Amino acid sequence: IIHTFCTGVVECPFAKSASAMAASDVKLFGKWTYDDVEVSDIALDDWIAVKPEQAVYVPHTGGRYQVKKFHKATCPITERLVCALQFKGQNTGKKNNAVRIVQQAFEIIHLLTDENPLQVLVNAVVNGGPREDSTRIGSAGVVRRQAVDVSPFRRVNQAVYLMANGARAASFRTIKSAAECLADEVINCSKGTINSSAIKKKDEIERVAKANR
Repeated sequence: IIHTFCTGVVECPFAKSASAMAASDVKLFGKWTYDDVEVSDIALDDWIAVKPEQAVYVPHTGGRYQVKKFHKATCPITERLVCALQFKGQNTGKKNNAVRIVQQAFEIIHLLTDENPLQVLVNAVVNGGPREDSTRIGSAGVVRRQAVDVSPFRRVNQAVYLMANGARAASFRTIKSAAECLADEVINCSKGTINSSAIKKKDEIERVAKANR
């Protein structure tokens, strides 16, 4: 809202507060609020998109996040989980199917934990990414592995990838649905228990890195 006077252009002081109020009204799937979601790790605060201004009703924005480097950091974290589920041939491109799985998983998470599923997912992403990794150093002749710190962005990427992989593997050839397996994986990862596939893989990566310091 802009008022024009003879002296120039003046922005309405109520415009920003109105837009902030509108953002806080947005709830994921019409149920889960973004207002009280907090990122416990300060290093990941800028890389997990759960702030009220990044709120969406459905994790299906259709944004072209791959066009610009680091642009996918602005993609809602729930949509990144949805996209990570769309792998292994027969699941490729079935985004509506993946959105439905995440929606059902969030309902299960709320029933089991009595918490906001968005907060549980953020805690899982914070816990699920390895903080130290090893890389190959040297050229053709002598090659050795050297321990390196992992950037916050890669920690988020790895956590989402490992959780989706663990849920997919757990739901294969079993009576449990994909939504139930995803809910179990996210809950276990948020608690940091060894039952989580992502936590197991994270511990293994950090153990190898520690040996290569």
